[in-house]
Amino acid sequence: MTETSSSARVALVTGAARGIGLATARRFLADGWCVAILDIDGEGLAGAERQLARPDAVLALVCDVSDAAGVQEAVRRTTERFGRLDALVNNAGTAVFKPILDTTPEEWNRVLAVNLTGPFLCSQAAVPAMAETGGGAIVNITSISGLRASTLRVAYGTSKAGLTHLTKQQAAELASYGVRVNAVAPGPVDTAMAKLVHSPAIRADYHDAIPLNRYGLEEEIAEAVFFLCSDKASYITGQTLAVDGGFDATGIGLPTLRKDGRNR
Repeated sequence: MTETSSSARVALVTGAARGIGLATARRFLADGWCVAILDIDGEGLAGAERQLARPDAVLALVCDVSDAAGVQEAVRRTTERFGRLDALVNNAGTAVFKPILDTTPEEWNRVLAVNLTGPFLCSQAAVPAMAETGGGAIVNITSISGLRASTLRVAYGTSKAGLTHLTKQQAAELASYGVRVNAVAPGPVDTAMAKLVHSPAIRADYHDAIPLNRYGLEEEIAEAVFFLCSDKASYITGQTLAVDGGFDATGIGLPTLRKDGRNR
C-alpha cells in the first residue's frame, strides 16, 4: 500500500479509458481520492493512465466487466494496492444502434452482458470490500434511453432500463452493508463518440428537444457522479438522477412552443 493510499478514499471506475469514465476518474483524483480505472481496451487504458499522470494514486486494470472471474480479480487487486474500496462507478457500456428486426441475438446478448450483467458482477464483487470499512457508494451510469424509448436502441435502451431497476434492487438489499446505490442517467453528452457519429442534423434535433439547448459535458456528468459518492449524498439511495439539460422532463418538447413562450 502506498503512503498516498493509506488515508485516501478509493474509487473503482469502469469504462474509464475515455469519456465520462475518464472525466469521473479525474474528478475523484481532484478531491484526493485514489482511483482504479478499469477498461477492456488496454491500449486506451494505458493512454488514460498517462493522461492522469498520478502513478501514486491510479491503478489501471484491463478487464471485461462481463467476466465474473476477471471482475473479482480486479477488485482484489484494487484492495491489495490501496487497502480499501469506498466507491464503485459502473460506467462501462456498449451499444448497437440497429432496428429491432435487424438486431442479432449475439448483439443483444453482448449489450446486456456489458450494460446490465457487468454492473451486477462488479457490485457483487465490490460490496464485501466496501463493507469491511463501513460501507460505501455505487453509482450506475444508465441513460435517458433507459427512461424513454427511441428508435434503433432496442438492446441499449432495454439494458439501461434494466440497470435503472437494478439500482433500486441494489439500494434495497445493500443498505444493510452500509452501501448506497444510485444512478446517473446522462442525456446527450459531447463525447468523442458523439462527435463522431452524430451528424449536424442529429445534433440539431437534440438541441431542439433539450430545454438548455446544448449537449452536456463529460465533466458535468462526473460532478453528479462524484456528488452521489460523497458524504453530501449520505441520505440518498435508490434514485436515478437525469443529467440531461431537461430532455426527459419535456416530453416531445416542441421547440416552436418554447419560442412562443419566450416571446410572450
